Amino acid sequence: MLEKFYPNIYLDSAYEIQYDDLYKKGFRGIIFDVDNTLVEHGAPVNDKAAALFEYLHKMGFETCIISNNKEYRVKPLAKAVASKYVSNAHKPSPKNYIEACKMMGCSTSNVFFVGDQIFTDVWGANRAGIMSILVKPIAKHEEIQIVLKRKIEKIVLYYYKNKKKG
Repeated sequence: MLEKFYPNIYLDSAYEIQYDDLYKKGFRGIIFDVDNTLVEHGAPVNDKAAALFEYLHKMGFETCIISNNKEYRVKPLAKAVASKYVSNAHKPSPKNYIEACKMMGCSTSNVFFVGDQIFTDVWGANRAGIMSILVKPIAKHEEIQIVLKRKIEKIVLYYYKNKKKG
């Protein structure tokens, strides 16, 4: 039952993903969450995020940021990293994950998603049939509704990690 929430890959950071290996495997598009995945919640794009997107674009990846935030938050971030974007995405609905694939000229089979939350990010990607990579959140301080979700996420991660061991 919990398997629908399991990521395909679980890592410490979006900055340690082996993007070149995934490119060699045929992936051509990356959908990113932004807050606590690429930058701290509410923070602008930093040099680390800008350098990552420059590297990814030079490699040949298309990128799209999808966020449940409003356009005034997402558009400047996407512009700063020369990425397509979908704001007000209503994650975990699969609709805008699929829309992001179309915007990048990709299909769900050659795109992967990177995000920090199980019940919005990973579940939405899984529902859309897109490979999901869960990363640990950047910031330790989060809004109360996210703090509460993190407690439930710990249960899912416990079973996920035990399944991976066995």
